[in-house]
Formats: sequence, structure tokens, C-alpha cells
Amino acid sequence: MSKLAEYRQLEKHLAEQLQALEALKGDAGLKQEIEFETKLRALLAKYGYSLKDVINLLDPQVGRRVPAAQSQTLTRKPRQVKVYKNPATGEVVETKGGNHKILKEWKAEHGSATVESWLKK
Repeated sequence: MSKLAEYRQLEKHLAEQLQALEALKGDAGLKQEIEFETKLRALLAKYGYSLKDVINLLDPQVGRRVPAAQSQTLTRKPRQVKVYKNPATGEVVETKGGNHKILKEWKAEHGSATVESWLKK
């Protein structure tokens, strides 16, 4: 792309963004949010509080909570060892998951259902 074409394209995008900005400036909802934020920050400054102070005041448990993703990993039970025995060769594979090289080869060769039937209890 030539420099002139790039310049005109950027100029066009800038004009579109300026038009969108002007449309937002007239939005009543935006004006209301700006007014609320301004008054809230003034009130916080008047009493010497920060946003963190207000959050701790309204919800003291917020700092002690464990995020959902982290709580699942903490309570997850360990995987059990599964033992597969190939009846044709007598070869035994012990694994905690399905990502075992030999197990994958067996499943490709004999089919997943057949290999799962080789699972020892």
C-alpha cells in the first residue's frame, strides 16, 4: 500500500472516530455516568476514602475469596492410576490419563472401545 493510500485510509478512520466521539458526547446516559463519577470522587476526596476502602467497607470478604478457577483446582481429587493389559502381548500400561504414548498406539490400532475393555479394576 502506498503512503498516500495509507494516509487517506487513516484520515478516513480518524473522521469516523471523531464522528462517533461527537455522538457519544450528546448521549444522556454518558453524561449521567460522568456526573455520577465526578460526584463520587468528590465525596471520596471529602472524607479521605479510596475506592478500595469503600469496597472493603461494603464487602469485607472480597479479599479473602478464592477465585472460582483456583478453588476448583484446589479441591480437585488426584487422578487414579488405570492399568491396561494387552491380552495379545501381555504388555501392561499404567497411566493416570489418556495421554500415554503406548495407550494411544493401542487405541489407534484396536479402537478405543476395545482398549477400554482391557482396563483392569
